[in-house]
Amino acid sequence: MPETISIPIVGSLQGQKVEALNKHLTDIKSISGFQIEAAGNIVSFTTEKPRKALPSVVSAIRDAGYDVVTEIANTPVTGMSCASCANAVQATLRGQTGVVSANVNYANTKATIEFLPNLSSIDKLQDAVHQAGYELVVNNSEETQAELENTQSEYLKTLRRNTILAAIFTIPVSIIGMFFHKMPLGNYIMWAFTTPVVFLFGKQFFVSAWKQAKHGSTNMDTLVAMSTGIAYIFSVFNTIYPQFWTSRGLEPHVYFEAAAVVITFILLGKNLEERAKGQTSSAIKKLMGLQPKTVTIIQPDGQSKTISIALLKTGDIILVKPGEKIPVDGEVLSGGSFVDESLLTGEPIPIEKKQGDKLFSGTINQKGSLQFRAEKVGKDTTLAHIIKAVQDAQGSKAPVQKLVDKIAGIFVPIVIGIAVLSLVIWVVFGGASGFSHGLLAMVTVLVIACPCALGLATPTAIMVGIGRGAENGILIKNAESLEQGHKVDTMILDKTGTITEGRPKLSDITWESGVDESSLTTILYHLEEQSEHPLAEAVCNFFEEKKGEKPLIENFESHTGKGVSGVVDGKKYFIGNEKSLLESGISIAKKLEEESIKWLENAATVIWFSDDKKALACMAISDAVKEDSAAAIKQLQDLGITAYMLTGDNEKTAAAIAKTVGITHFQASLLPHEKAAFIQKLQQEKHIVAMVGDGINDSQALAQANLSIAMGKGSDIAMDVAMMTLISSNLSSIPKAINLSKKTVNVIRQNLFWAFFYNVIGIPIAAGILYPSTGFLLNPMIAGSAMAMSSVSVVTNSLRLKWMKLK
Repeated sequence: MPETISIPIVGSLQGQKVEALNKHLTDIKSISGFQIEAAGNIVSFTTEKPRKALPSVVSAIRDAGYDVVTEIANTPVTGMSCASCANAVQATLRGQTGVVSANVNYANTKATIEFLPNLSSIDKLQDAVHQAGYELVVNNSEETQAELENTQSEYLKTLRRNTILAAIFTIPVSIIGMFFHKMPLGNYIMWAFTTPVVFLFGKQFFVSAWKQAKHGSTNMDTLVAMSTGIAYIFSVFNTIYPQFWTSRGLEPHVYFEAAAVVITFILLGKNLEERAKGQTSSAIKKLMGLQPKTVTIIQPDGQSKTISIALLKTGDIILVKPGEKIPVDGEVLSGGSFVDESLLTGEPIPIEKKQGDKLFSGTINQKGSLQFRAEKVGKDTTLAHIIKAVQDAQGSKAPVQKLVDKIAGIFVPIVIGIAVLSLVIWVVFGGASGFSHGLLAMVTVLVIACPCALGLATPTAIMVGIGRGAENGILIKNAESLEQGHKVDTMILDKTGTITEGRPKLSDITWESGVDESSLTTILYHLEEQSEHPLAEAVCNFFEEKKGEKPLIENFESHTGKGVSGVVDGKKYFIGNEKSLLESGISIAKKLEEESIKWLENAATVIWFSDDKKALACMAISDAVKEDSAAAIKQLQDLGITAYMLTGDNEKTAAAIAKTVGITHFQASLLPHEKAAFIQKLQQEKHIVAMVGDGINDSQALAQANLSIAMGKGSDIAMDVAMMTLISSNLSSIPKAINLSKKTVNVIRQNLFWAFFYNVIGIPIAAGILYPSTGFLLNPMIAGSAMAMSSVSVVTNSLRLKWMKLK
């Protein structure tokens, strides 16, 4: 039956964007009609498939330039034991009304859910997951997190204890089964030792399988419970009623050792897997450990007091002694020291801090004592933003994971089908030993199949890769960004703040002969004071002491990419580039022209000050090239990446900077939209383009690029703008980021190959495909150990990223 859904829109529903929205909505086949209500800022649509249509409609709204108010929850999920579980929880969440997207990551056991608050709620989603046999932990308080950690710690202790006890009980069963199976009462002894292994130490597999069965689903535990349960029951039957087979001329085989060894190996594999998975999130734990639990504040009476960091408020005065960690972001009020910011930025050299300098949470004070004012506390600190960004990114999924999810979703039912089919084929074509061999083959198929290796292949590599990036001052927004990096063949670099320091200074000024420098300086200063351009700040800083009294400025205008203008005492004045002056017919004296050429040849940026008839002054603005720029660009070129420099600066300055850093391709005097158009042109030529900029002025070009990289600049990190953010703003981090992407993608490919190869080869062998030609039938014990090690090998391979060199 058709259902009508209304979605509140952020943005004014009028103009060309509405036309685009109309077109996008018309293209969605899963909706039968829609209505755009401009008065109420609402889009309503009718559909018979609301759960399928909603994500498409939200995507269409965003593609048209609007936004939708949604809530995003990043919550732990308990009760998952394999990749099939994660897929089941994900399918449950995606099937709920109001859910725009849902991703469940088995590696870090977290769900990232985006939903419309007017259609759903976190409580409703929690109920849905509970009905599916799992639990969504919606309370993210510190107490809840601590409780979860304690629960996980207890689980690992129990798992370790059960593994050790299972191994102790399994050893005699294996010895009797392999060497003394003819001994008197041998079967009964094995039965006695196997029972606690299967039903006590391996109890978790049967409990989980039963819970899944009650909800009509299956997972890895289903395979383990079925295989060991069948082997155990068959062996018990043959121990109690051996005459059932001997009367038919057959030997009553028992498989107690198979059931016991499989349980033990899988428990061992779980131990190794959990330990390895814990190491994949070591970067997060390291970042979280950077913030101290207590802090020393200076009270109004001048006395110091130690309080919990949770009680700290903005404006509090904090004392940090040598060797202590900076607890929150703030500004130095007194004292001087050197602060180690390496764990935040990846830079090993301590930074000098004095009055007026900024401090960031998580950094380490080294020698002197500092008093500073808290400016950002709790979730607002730089460190908190970084931790949140890394957690969100580690919970995201790479595009390649979509195929894996589909396979994991149907994996267990297919394996059960293959196992039953193996038994049937053996019974029909296996002759006298057909049933015995068929049962062994069925058990072995159930044991050897491993969706966990598939489920862990991508997320563990992504978690380690993103964590490794964070440790090196590279914040990666999501898995897709990390995967995209390895494809880049063209790198676009902004000049100011990217290749150069981004701290321009006015180094020289030449006035036209005969002008009143004093009064013109006042006009120049106060015009630039209203400009938002970075170069304007350099001019104001230079003339701060000569600024004079502010005149009345009328008709002030900012001309994007050209300059600013305003009228003072009925006369129009302009500050901008030479091109704009010439286009306006303003004359330039020969003396000024010659001076500007000299400056341009020395890589300075020249800006002009004029009235409506002639140039009054030209100024040289210098911005030093970063020390690591040339080396970083050389590293990019060595990686086979073509580097371009795009700048709004003039041709001569751009050429001088490009020559200094070894760039042969550059474009000068570009407006923001022209940078984006240049990137689009490269993309049309089939290039994969990365854009590096400051994340604000270059937002149009960053949005156009296949991979956007923002230079971080301390606490003002443009995390929401770019797919990657370089916290330290050092260009040398870019080759590291590209190398990290390449290495991570290689590890993902290796993991997926071995996970698929293992299952594609292992399952047919387990079914007995080699028996007709070689007489080989895989032992369930060997299958159990192989299955356990497949997951461990995948996670271990991902952990190699932690030690790979990024340069």
